[in-house]
Amino acid sequence: MADEFLKRETTIDACQKLAQLVDRHTHGRGNGIHSTAIAQLELMRESVAPTALRAVYEPTLCIILQGRKETLLGQETYHYGAAQYIVVTVDLPLSGNIVEATPDQPYLCFKLNLDATELWHIIDQLQRSPNQKESSVRGLFVSDANTRLIECATRLTRLLDTPEDIPFLAPMMIREIYYRLLMGDQNEAVWQIATSGSYMQRIAEVIKQIKTEFTKPLSMEDLAKQARMSSASFHRHFKAVTSMSPLQYQKQLRLLEARRLMLAEDVDATRAAYQVGYESPSQFNREYSRMFGAPPKKDVDRLRVA
Repeated sequence: MADEFLKRETTIDACQKLAQLVDRHTHGRGNGIHSTAIAQLELMRESVAPTALRAVYEPTLCIILQGRKETLLGQETYHYGAAQYIVVTVDLPLSGNIVEATPDQPYLCFKLNLDATELWHIIDQLQRSPNQKESSVRGLFVSDANTRLIECATRLTRLLDTPEDIPFLAPMMIREIYYRLLMGDQNEAVWQIATSGSYMQRIAEVIKQIKTEFTKPLSMEDLAKQARMSSASFHRHFKAVTSMSPLQYQKQLRLLEARRLMLAEDVDATRAAYQVGYESPSQFNREYSRMFGAPPKKDVDRLRVA
């Protein structure tokens, strides 16, 4: 028990040091997700709670350094805070809410995009196979961070102070982070991202197809064939990975894109509905209100004021 307490204290201390770095590199840049000189690395800062966030997340590692957040995937809610990390292993439409953040103690997050090809190279070098009794695992998980993972993330972030070192050192440090994930408590899901023929990889391929053609009607038979599964098996594995059906997944993509069109391109609701694939504006309005809690115009006006 004493060893576990000491280990946790060491992890919290390492997390606070990384939080100081991220605070320094985002200070004065406002709230939101900020790009860095390291292509795969982004840093997030938010000083107001509650703050609602909705987006389609690509495969990503997020280490929470300060504050707390909750994320909704389908009907499941994940809660996490400082010294924990969340991994998204396939493209997922997520609803998030920052629940703990203030100007003095902002929500801070280290965000690293994951590359399945690079993960595959590491798996190949390890000369190990993942669990042969493969089952579909959720495309999102939350876990406690350990000191080794946080220290590696800290070394990578420190490279922002010496940009001349980034081209040579950043790839090695990112590989170490990948290695830590592959060796971590939730390694099965990470292995499956890059394991050829795994259920998750096959579902991920279908997800990319749905994303590319989200305005078109779905053919369950064609999607199942692409995944090399029966229709029943495909539907079961898709829901196991994403927590929703293919139709629900497509609907969320359409509504998120419609919201972006109205907000960023000043498209009216009817035109946005048709552009994302709806044939009925009234159906679009109903489903939009259900997802975002307000009709399209009211929701967009509220976002512009915020």
